[in-house]
Amino acid sequence: MREGYQGTGPGPITPDGCAVELYSRLPVGDEPDIVTGAVPEGARILELGCGVGRVTHPLLERGFTVTAVDESPEMLREVRGARTICGPIEHLDLAETFDVVMLASFLVHAGDAEVRRGLLRACVRHLADGGCVLIQREGADYHRDLPRERVDPAGFTVRIASSEPVGDGVHSVRAEYVFPDAIWTQTFRARPLSRQQFEEALAEAGLRVDRYLTADEVWVRAVAMDR
Repeated sequence: MREGYQGTGPGPITPDGCAVELYSRLPVGDEPDIVTGAVPEGARILELGCGVGRVTHPLLERGFTVTAVDESPEMLREVRGARTICGPIEHLDLAETFDVVMLASFLVHAGDAEVRRGLLRACVRHLADGGCVLIQREGADYHRDLPRERVDPAGFTVRIASSEPVGDGVHSVRAEYVFPDAIWTQTFRARPLSRQQFEEALAEAGLRVDRYLTADEVWVRAVAMDR
């Protein structure tokens, strides 16, 4: 396990506390629509932190070519139809570039600031001329008004149970996923970033916001500052 991360529940648990079976059960949200509306048709996508392929598979069905990266071999075994790469994202160097680099799952909020820098540098390192980086960030109220829960139409409950400061601007977050037949929990480290802090982190890596893709500013299209 990474320091400050843990998970409970049935099946394998990844180093960042994610349960493979849980993510195999989660439905696809609006991510494929957001990606499709922000990138060229048939683009080559590098998906960083693909998990079990929850978003990978719909993107493949829409005609994109996807290289899927995750540090968990158990997660990658669930991915079908995409080239897969196993290893820590922050150290990734494939010596090739892509039309689109995607950093979802709030990974930009990594508790370790140096890991966050490594993640963003990996995005830039693999970005083709004229390409873009799609980033998913936390909503403005992610760490407020807790506990907070949402009942999914698929019949399970997602609960953000707590978010406690642990120093240096980092929070320890506990999430719970309650299904009729199983319960999973995940505890992880997250660094809240205001819009200004987020854009400063991008600039440090050589990126700038091209536009915010959703009204809540959770999804962002970024491009290289010198392009």
